[in-house]
Amino acid sequence: MRKTYWLASYPKSGNTWFRLLVANLRRDTPVDINDIPERSGIASARGAFDSIMMFPSALLTHEECDRLRPMVYEVLAEDDLEDPDEVETKIGHTRFVKTHDSYSYNPDGSALMAGAKGADGVILIVRDPRDVAPSLANHNRTSIDEAIAFMADAASNFCGHRDRQPNQLRQQLMGWSGFAESWLSQVDIPVHLVRYEDMHADTSGVLGGALAFAGIDAAPDETVRAAGFAEFGELKKQEEERGFREAPRPKMGKGPGSFFRRGVSGGWRDELDLDQIARIERDHAPMMARLGYAPAENAAVAKSAPPTQDRIERMTG
Repeated sequence: MRKTYWLASYPKSGNTWFRLLVANLRRDTPVDINDIPERSGIASARGAFDSIMMFPSALLTHEECDRLRPMVYEVLAEDDLEDPDEVETKIGHTRFVKTHDSYSYNPDGSALMAGAKGADGVILIVRDPRDVAPSLANHNRTSIDEAIAFMADAASNFCGHRDRQPNQLRQQLMGWSGFAESWLSQVDIPVHLVRYEDMHADTSGVLGGALAFAGIDAAPDETVRAAGFAEFGELKKQEEERGFREAPRPKMGKGPGSFFRRGVSGGWRDELDLDQIARIERDHAPMMARLGYAPAENAAVAKSAPPTQDRIERMTG
């Protein structure tokens, strides 16, 4: 019987990097970045919803879709449905499904992600919000100040437009702190916490620990090879040569952006001004402390210091 694990993260926290690590496990050559599943690999994809319900989600409101989503995830968890156009991110009988949805509940009390009926557990990937802000600004094609405000907004969402047809179902984020709190406080399924910064420091070890949580045995040489195949340089090279379908889309006169951006963890020190650092730390102080992200006691000194991680940042998703 197959198992399902959510890969839950606030946007730009390392979810796509983790999926590429999984996709590269037990391979002899690096996987094509455009070969990682899109429809079946993301919980908010409309394709799976439409296939299960046998009618287009575009006929429904966001709220109506939300009420049906638990049923969709139950069916997907129970049935080994095969999409002829796309494979899933999986190892053996264990599938990994990306989600940017916070852990929320419908008015009838049902968990949007279907609780234990939808998945066996969740790997929650978190990242320093000071590094999330500039990356999110690049992805959303907005200013950093707008990204900081978005992260503080408990009502923020992805694909929540009502005047157009978004390409995915609405994802309610609850803000950076609210997103992490929602997954950490739920008691329906077990949680394995992964910090993006720890993935930088020990990619192979963190990958091995997460896979063990999902019941998958992976030898150290396998996780080391997967980490090498998902190095930032390899991913950046592939995007420059062939593009990446998850790259930021053109917006308001701005051309398409690069998904694999700076490649530095701790880059907030030279990307944020003092006011921006203070705003993020004020907005998210309790959750930052809970996750081990210390405030810059002397922001001016902190800004002049080199990034805490000298390794090249992979990418975020």
